[in-house]
Amino acid sequence: MKSLALGLVFALYAMLAYGAETLDWAYPIAPNTPPSKDPTLKHVPGSSQAYTQAQIDDGFNPPDWYPDEHAPMPQAVAHGDGKVVRGCALCHLPNGAGHPDSAGLAGLSVPYMMREMEAFKNGERKGVRTAAMVAFAKVITPEDTRAASEYYAALKPIAWTKVVETKMAPKSFIGPGNMRLPQPDGATEPIGHRIIELPQNVELALDRDAHSGFVAYVPPGSITKGKRLASGAGGKTVACGICHGPELKGLGGLPPLAGRSPISIVRQLNDIKTGNRSGGQVELMKQVVAKLDIDDMIALAAYLGSLKP
Repeated sequence: MKSLALGLVFALYAMLAYGAETLDWAYPIAPNTPPSKDPTLKHVPGSSQAYTQAQIDDGFNPPDWYPDEHAPMPQAVAHGDGKVVRGCALCHLPNGAGHPDSAGLAGLSVPYMMREMEAFKNGERKGVRTAAMVAFAKVITPEDTRAASEYYAALKPIAWTKVVETKMAPKSFIGPGNMRLPQPDGATEPIGHRIIELPQNVELALDRDAHSGFVAYVPPGSITKGKRLASGAGGKTVACGICHGPELKGLGGLPPLAGRSPISIVRQLNDIKTGNRSGGQVELMKQVVAKLDIDDMIALAAYLGSLKP
């Protein structure tokens, strides 16, 4: 009996360790770093703009390297309110592609984005990673929310993340802005039960360059498995196209899935399953994710991320 109890304890420990391992990568938290004091002006290819690193990281004046490539940004996107609400472009970028730490907003519908801001405000979206958005949602005006939503809804989504199947991924660490970065020595490690999403160009990503995207490393076989799951085959979940459209590019106000950041998709699926996302149309997703384990979520995310947005 004692051996059985001890075995159960070790099994439970292993399950907890496995869960921690498979979830930590999806919710990276950066160490606190002091603001840069380097006065050097930085440049990126194809832009005439110049910013210091402190200006690049200024939440109320985020960089706009290519102002001629989009319509004028409303105050909420370009600067926030100057007090609590940071400019949306800091995390989501002027082109709406965003970083793996933040959602891509380009092409989402205005009603969907308005609903999500309300969800942050009323507690239907919660968790360790939502603190900033909850704080913003509680003080931003409805007018600013709508202006930002209309700006991003008018943008065309772009191919931003390349999905690569591999057994070995670059060894990485969490850098500024919760961004995962490759180790400088080029070391690799087994991908395991994870998605590792890294910048295509580290320096440009840290400069918030809206021309430089990301690479998502996923386990071998993920895309094929994800395609099968997304079709509803096997009965583990329902076909994604029923609600999100036959090409998974959104339908009736529901968000597009094609071409989105794989790590972001995993977070959304996991948050729905754990209850960190609730209310409204999210309730329809609860049965969709009920039988999915983390490997299923990884596979779905890999497949969806590999599609053309």
